[in-house]
Amino acid sequence: MGQTITEKIFSEHAGKTVYAGEIVRVPIDMVIGNDITTPISIKAFEDAGATELANPDGFSIVLDHFIPAKDIASANQARISRDFAKKHKMKHFFDEKDMGIEHALLPEKGLVVPGDVIIGADSHTCTHGALGAFSTGMGSTDLAFAMVTGGNWFKVPESIKVVLSGKPGPFTTGKDIILEVIRMIGVDGALYRTLEFTGDTIAHLSMDDRFSMCNMAIEAGAKSGIVAVDEITEAFLADKTLARPAKIHYSDPDATYVQVLEIDVDKLEPVIAYPFLPSNGHSLSQAVSDHIKVDQAFIGSCTNGRLSDLRIAAKILEGKKVHEDVRLIVTPGTQRILREATKLGYIDIIVDAGGVVSNPTCGACLGGYMGILGDNEVAISTTNRNFVGRMGSRSSKVYLANSAVAAASAITGYITDPATID
Repeated sequence: MGQTITEKIFSEHAGKTVYAGEIVRVPIDMVIGNDITTPISIKAFEDAGATELANPDGFSIVLDHFIPAKDIASANQARISRDFAKKHKMKHFFDEKDMGIEHALLPEKGLVVPGDVIIGADSHTCTHGALGAFSTGMGSTDLAFAMVTGGNWFKVPESIKVVLSGKPGPFTTGKDIILEVIRMIGVDGALYRTLEFTGDTIAHLSMDDRFSMCNMAIEAGAKSGIVAVDEITEAFLADKTLARPAKIHYSDPDATYVQVLEIDVDKLEPVIAYPFLPSNGHSLSQAVSDHIKVDQAFIGSCTNGRLSDLRIAAKILEGKKVHEDVRLIVTPGTQRILREATKLGYIDIIVDAGGVVSNPTCGACLGGYMGILGDNEVAISTTNRNFVGRMGSRSSKVYLANSAVAAASAITGYITDPATID
């Protein structure tokens, strides 16, 4: 019987052929913690009496949610991770000296590799499936178990095959594709399943698009998202020193899927997720006709804080001004992205237009800091969640969109089709 790419990754790690539904214990290639979740893992690790990491080179800590520290509590929390990293002489510890949002930074560093099994105490760890890896979020104590033992238990997930056909339009991106998937199946439509993205559209999608799609697999309830390695993946990895040799797998033609979704991408216009669920998707045409006024436009996060997002924003904003009633906040995903965007002139264009560019941080996305919404305010945001109170006040509203739509809306003050910006 044929296997999916996910079943093959687990089979390789388990040392035997396994299929969806089987429970296996496998080694973990990379464990990822951040400044919010890692202190809990560290406490559980030490309470267990552990003194050494089972796989120190397979453990990364990225301080990204409240860093630079926003208050005394976040400073003290970060210190726990800093002290642990120093004590254990960790190679892969990242704070202000080489900072970035974890799910943008680790692929950039070559620390997540095709064929890996990856876990992180952050739900958007599924981002890394864009590199042909199995990657998923788990709890902080699950991380501690992997820190102590080097492995963890999994039920091999069933897979949903998402068949994408056609070439995306000029302002249709990976963000729109995943919002359309979530609109189709709902926030629990892929519960404990893998969303496997396939079809001829994949060849037209950059790695940034693929990261965006896999990042939001969790918003459909999925355990993971995954895209098989191809020439675009190989080109992305070509200038990186990989932490481990890549192990490339592909699904068999006769692999079993619990569901097949088909999306004609060349007919898909940008999708806007209305409050208060990522599944509340509407066409951009509908959003424009609804004449939705915005107070803040945000471009960034682990979903859309990559160089291509800044490129499209700069292209739309060049020679324009942010509307007088709108705040535009742009957060690059990593320091490298910030530096490259600066060299290419994107940052000057954004600032000249009236936008503000922050350091890499998760702050605004989760309503942590640097971009909090006040009472009854409305944001157009490239982030991944728009729950009640997600970015601030419980009376605020967040509309999810791609970076082109967010940039265009910042100019006009209303949710706007970027194709209409001269």
